[in-house]
Amino acid sequence: MDAPIPGKTIETHAPVYVYELPVRLWHWVTAACIVVLSITGFLIGHPAWPLFVGEPDHHYLMGDIRFIHFAAAYILTFAFLGRIYWALVGNRYAREIFLPAFWSRQWRHEFYMSVRWYLFLERDSQREAGHNPVAQMAMFLLFVLGILFQIVTGFALYGEGAGPGSLSGMLFTSWVIPLFGGSQQVHTWHHLGMWYILLFVMAHIYLVIREEIMSRQTMLSAMISGWRFFKDKRP
Repeated sequence: MDAPIPGKTIETHAPVYVYELPVRLWHWVTAACIVVLSITGFLIGHPAWPLFVGEPDHHYLMGDIRFIHFAAAYILTFAFLGRIYWALVGNRYAREIFLPAFWSRQWRHEFYMSVRWYLFLERDSQREAGHNPVAQMAMFLLFVLGILFQIVTGFALYGEGAGPGSLSGMLFTSWVIPLFGGSQQVHTWHHLGMWYILLFVMAHIYLVIREEIMSRQTMLSAMISGWRFFKDKRP
C-alpha cells in the first residue's frame, strides 16, 4: 500500500511507517541539545556564582559552561543541517515541517478542522499519518524558524569571541551585529529566542500527550519506533 500524503486524512487502519531513523535520531538529539543549551545559556546570562578561593585557573566553571554551550550549539547546528538534507532524500513525511502544503484546498480545510479539534469544537480528530496541518505550520513557524534564528544569532555572538577572521565572524558576526544595531541587542534577542523555543517545547509536549490520549492515532511511540498506529475501527 502506498503511503498517504502527509496532512491528509487517511482511511487505512494498518500501521504506517512515518518517521525514519534519521528523523527520530534528529528529534531526540535536538531535544537533548535544547535542554543543555537552555540551562547553560541561562547560566551564562545570569552568572550569579559564589566567590571561590584560590587561583582562577582552578575554578574555570564559567569557561566549562561556555564550552558545553558551544559544543551543544555545534551539535544542534549539524543535526539541523542533516535534517534539511534528509527532508530532500527521505520519505514524504520527512519534509512536511519544512513545506506545509498551504496552497492545497484540502490542506486548508483540514487545517480548519484541526483548529476546531484543538479548540474542543470537534468530537473526534482526523486520522493523520504524519503531522496534522496545524502541527506542520506550528513546527515550521515556531520551531524551524526559531531554531534557525538561534543558530544565526548564536554564531554571530560566538564569532565576536573567535575574532573577525574566524569563519563564524565572516559568515555571521559581520552582518548580524550591524543588522540588530549592536552586540547587546543580539544578546537580548538571542536570550528571548531561548524563551521562545522553550514556550514552543512546553506547548509541543502538552499537545503530544493530549493527542496520544484523545486522538485516533499514536503519538509518543511513533517517534520511538517510527510507526503510526491507529486506535479505532471507525470508517
